[in-house]
Amino acid sequence: MKLTLRVWRQKNADADGAMSTYEVDGISSDMSFLEMLDTLNEELILKGEDPVAFDHDCREGICGACSLVINGDAHGPERTTTCQLHMRSFEDGDTIDIEPWRASAFPVIKDLVVDRSAFDRIIQAGGYITAPTGAAPEAHATPVPKPDADLAFEHAECIGCGACVAACPNGAAMLFTSAKINHLNVLPQGAPERETRVLDMVAQMDDEGFGGCTLTGECATACPKGIPLMSITSMNKEWLRATRKVKR
Repeated sequence: MKLTLRVWRQKNADADGAMSTYEVDGISSDMSFLEMLDTLNEELILKGEDPVAFDHDCREGICGACSLVINGDAHGPERTTTCQLHMRSFEDGDTIDIEPWRASAFPVIKDLVVDRSAFDRIIQAGGYITAPTGAAPEAHATPVPKPDADLAFEHAECIGCGACVAACPNGAAMLFTSAKINHLNVLPQGAPERETRVLDMVAQMDDEGFGGCTLTGECATACPKGIPLMSITSMNKEWLRATRKVKR
């Protein structure tokens, strides 16, 4: 495959960025999208040019590090992570636009790399449980109904990639935050911090400068792990419940 790549290049956080055009040839349809970028970078290095900076880690769709807007879609045309997107999803001769996540709370560090530490601070605000240290508790000591366990696991699948923010026209982080809140709040182990968790995490989310949610649903559509839009509704209910309890 021969492709034309239009890639966002930005030297650092303070510099102005712009799209740069590159031609790559000999791309196999079996390559992942990141392997295609590796090929581009090898060519740039051989020419003595600065390679394109992009985030990656496990390349197995688990860590959430890969974060690219491809032809206007978070993670590209398939509902998967960028590292699991393969070049067979494109045609020979295609022009592909590659940009970083676009959100004021995710400032660009260099090229396609953005600072997503805002997510870390949201988790630090309440994404934990009070649990005794020492030996592991007996597995059946705290029974959890299967529907609750399934719901918790569904939300725990969030990998924090930020595709929901990148896809949202408002740059909201509601789907991410709701996933982190709900997967603990539905479990008995998360009960001690149930009220403070939702209040603190939502407050931190607002402080980070993410946009407001208008339930357009683009976040759930782009989520590679299928976190449901109803997660946001559940978080809103938790927030209202906690607010009323605090006021009493």
